[in-house]
Amino acid sequence: MADSSKPGQYEYCNLYRSEDKIYPREVAGRFARLRRLAVFVLLGLFYAMPWVTWDGRQAVLFDLPARKFYIFGLTLWPQDFIYLALLLIILAVSLFFFTAIAGRVWCGFACPQTVWTEAFVWIEQAIEGSRNQRMKLDRGPWTTDKIVKKSAKQACWIALALYTGFSFVGYFVDVRELAVHLATFNAGPWEWFWVLFYGFATYGNAGFMREQVCKYMCPYARFQSSMFDKDTLIISYDPERGEPRGPRRRGIDHREKGLGDCIDCTMCVQVCPTGIDIRKGLQYECIACAACIDACDSVMDKMEYPRGLIRYSTEHALEHRRYHLWRPRTIVYSGILVTLFAALLSSLLLSQPVILDVIRDRNTLYRDVGRSGIENSYTVRVVNKHNRDHRYRLSVTGLDGIRLESDDEFLVPAESVHTLPISVTAPHAAAVGGNVIEFHLESVDDRSIAVTEESRFRGPEAR
Repeated sequence: MADSSKPGQYEYCNLYRSEDKIYPREVAGRFARLRRLAVFVLLGLFYAMPWVTWDGRQAVLFDLPARKFYIFGLTLWPQDFIYLALLLIILAVSLFFFTAIAGRVWCGFACPQTVWTEAFVWIEQAIEGSRNQRMKLDRGPWTTDKIVKKSAKQACWIALALYTGFSFVGYFVDVRELAVHLATFNAGPWEWFWVLFYGFATYGNAGFMREQVCKYMCPYARFQSSMFDKDTLIISYDPERGEPRGPRRRGIDHREKGLGDCIDCTMCVQVCPTGIDIRKGLQYECIACAACIDACDSVMDKMEYPRGLIRYSTEHALEHRRYHLWRPRTIVYSGILVTLFAALLSSLLLSQPVILDVIRDRNTLYRDVGRSGIENSYTVRVVNKHNRDHRYRLSVTGLDGIRLESDDEFLVPAESVHTLPISVTAPHAAAVGGNVIEFHLESVDDRSIAVTEESRFRGPEAR
């Protein structure tokens, strides 16, 4: 950039400014306890679930090579993709619904980025100390104590990140076999790649980038405002009560001095994991973790002021108007959720553990087999999704005198596909033109398992 005071002279400025590291202060309170509980429950489920067994196999396993998804007693095949689609739609609508009600409560308590960041920050606090100690340690020279603490922190971070990558891959590969393969260095290149990849992603996102992911990389922060309205619960600072802010001693009548309840201690800023000042109003960086609420409430208790200077509230509530939980958007979201959930649940409960596919031979329309009548050929594929063998009986209806020209009973092993060619014959009088017929498949050893599939039976055209 040219300096007009000195012709021919230039001064340079850096257009990129690196973000200062945020040192969130430790905080205690009801929301902090709820956040810790969420971290323990969610991480506990994530790390423990691959080791849970169900009927002699891993309870939750997404076996991509075999194209089977095991979820406890439920086995999903590629033909069951509709269930996954419904589940993803339900999750998306649920996000909209809870955001319309309680803002970014998902981000503050259940988002994987928040959960793992909390875990990494706990490790950092346990090794390097409190906020002031961590700041002093980072500003100080590299001494033996600093090297030991930084090395110990990095070692714990790397161990947790690698175990996270291992656990994630354990949902797609038998976790016990994976553990043995990794321990004996017999794992394949793809297993090593994905363990290291997800371990590195966890280490980078939760250890280093932290709030930068929420502020700059997460798309949710960008479109959340479209789901907010004046009745959405958000982290709110009450300026009518808190302003004008200023320091004071405890026990004095601050109202006589024209001060509000905010003592300008900046504790709400110090505990914020994204480093914002909530007193400036709602900002897209706010993840609704409620750490500022706990910090402010503790200060209000010490000052013997009422709690709630910073609280979960709505714009309408701050304007002394009534809060409306049920409003058009929440009613629509809840109606959609109930409908989708009912559809998914009923579909799962009514679904049969067998799939019947009937493919008609398109190379030959039909064959005239003399006195036997008209013959059509089909390929029948039976998918036994159950975890035990079943013997099935196949029959056909739809035309007078129609019959199968093959064995009508066969055994299909558990979780396997059985394919067999069959021939169907109908009398000349009935087999005229194109007719709809039905194939009926039922289990011989479990009469509750039965499915029907339609197909076409072709014959000569009527003269």
